This record gives sequence, structure tokens and C-alpha cells, in this order.
Amino acid sequence: MADGRQRSEWARNSALMALIANTQRDPKKSRALRPSDFDPFARAAPASKVGVGVLKTVFIDKTLPKEALTP
Repeated sequence: MADGRQRSEWARNSALMALIANTQRDPKKSRALRPSDFDPFARAAPASKVGVGVLKTVFIDKTLPKEALTP
């Protein structure tokens, strides 16, 4: 419940920060800022795409797959 409230407050405050920042920027030198630029919860880590075989390796064989070891 606390996490939901924190996310809600960040969403509201990041919208205000974007509004204030956009009033102070030079349109010729920078792009318009979005609330997601200020919201730490809006930034999701990119999901890596792996095959279904990885699930078998992790949950059945109980080993770390080779795909997880390479960056």
C-alpha cells in the first residue's frame, strides 16, 4: 500500500516538475521534457528476450542458463 502511494505521489510531482522545467527551457536548444523524465518509477529496465528453454533450465535443471552469464 505504501508503494502505491509513493508511486502516485511521484507521478503527480513529476508532472509538476516537467511543467516547471518546460516553462524555463529554450525551445530551440532542448526538447520538451516529459513527466517520465523525472519519475523514477516510470523507468523500466529493458526486458531481455530469451527462449522458453531458459525456464526449463532454471526451474527444472536448477542451473543458471548461459544466456544470463553473457551481457
